[in-house]
Amino acid sequence: MTWRFLMRFRQRSCGGSTNSRSMLLTKASFGMKMKETMVDAKVTYMLEHGGKFYIVERVPARVCKETGEQYFAPETVEHIQALIKGSKKPDKIIETPVYEYA
Repeated sequence: MTWRFLMRFRQRSCGGSTNSRSMLLTKASFGMKMKETMVDAKVTYMLEHGGKFYIVERVPARVCKETGEQYFAPETVEHIQALIKGSKKPDKIIETPVYEYA
């Protein structure tokens, strides 16, 4: 499966390279073993769209154990967009306080 690199946090390398896939090939070509730092997980995805906040729970992602960066498959991103743009009612609605940093 191809993973689209949509990072939720500032861009940092995962696995010691800005491009982990090319680093893996480079290390493999020299006979070095590279420790896998990505794990499959279900995450909570939060976003703001049109002045509203949305929370999507149990979203499949690949998460870097070192940095916490989250990577989503293109199909996952498309599904999240369809949920937000669609007319399906949310599973639940929550109320949250808002503070201004002063």
